Amino acid sequence: MCTASLDQVSDEDLRQAYKTRFRVNTGDVLSGSQKVADHLSTYLNGRSKETFAVIYLNGRNAVIDTFVMFEGTVNQAVVYPREIIKCALLFSAVAVIVGHNHPSGQIKPSGDDRAITRKIKQACEVMDMRFLDHVIIAGGEWFSFADSGLL
Repeated sequence: MCTASLDQVSDEDLRQAYKTRFRVNTGDVLSGSQKVADHLSTYLNGRSKETFAVIYLNGRNAVIDTFVMFEGTVNQAVVYPREIIKCALLFSAVAVIVGHNHPSGQIKPSGDDRAITRKIKQACEVMDMRFLDHVIIAGGEWFSFADSGLL
């Protein structure tokens, strides 16, 4: 029986419980955008600044690791495709998935979101890596570039 009230549960406790439930571990296979969105949410939800994360994958789409790579302001983050590729090479990753949050709660991708997606895709193609998706997390919702046909 639970004796603690919600007032006694901290935001950090809730974040940790969420991470335990939805975060995938090294070696787990990501099977679909919902699983990707759940995983990225553990890194991006609740942040007041735009934050950009990268999931590095092996040849069977198993997670090598996930990192928060860039953090910006309330409405933008500067993203360097070169740094994403550099880490991918260090991990011998053959595929990447990126994601970021929109602290505003607006799920729709901006023009800047579309532009950085194109740049990351081009950088991956040059290095013979697969760019599988770009997921935006906002206000309990998510948007997948792959599911929307924008890759």
